Amino acid sequence: MNEIDRKTPTVRSCPICDKPVEPAFKPFCSRRCADIDLNRWLSGVYAVPVKEDEDEDGERPADGEAGEK
Repeated sequence: MNEIDRKTPTVRSCPICDKPVEPAFKPFCSRRCADIDLNRWLSGVYAVPVKEDEDEDGERPADGEAGEK
C-alpha cells in the first residue's frame, strides 16, 4: 500500500457555517453562504490592512499637503 492509498479523503466544510460543501456552490454549502461571503468582501470586512506611504523625509504628509510643494 503506498502513501496515496493510506490518505483518507478530507471532507471540506463551508467557511461560513461549517456544513459540508456542495459541489454546485464550492467552497460553500449553499447560495446563501456564498452571498454572505460576497457581501463581506463588498462591504470591506475582509479588507487587507495597508501601511501608509511616507514622504522622502520619513514623515507622513499632513492632510491637504499631499502632492503640493
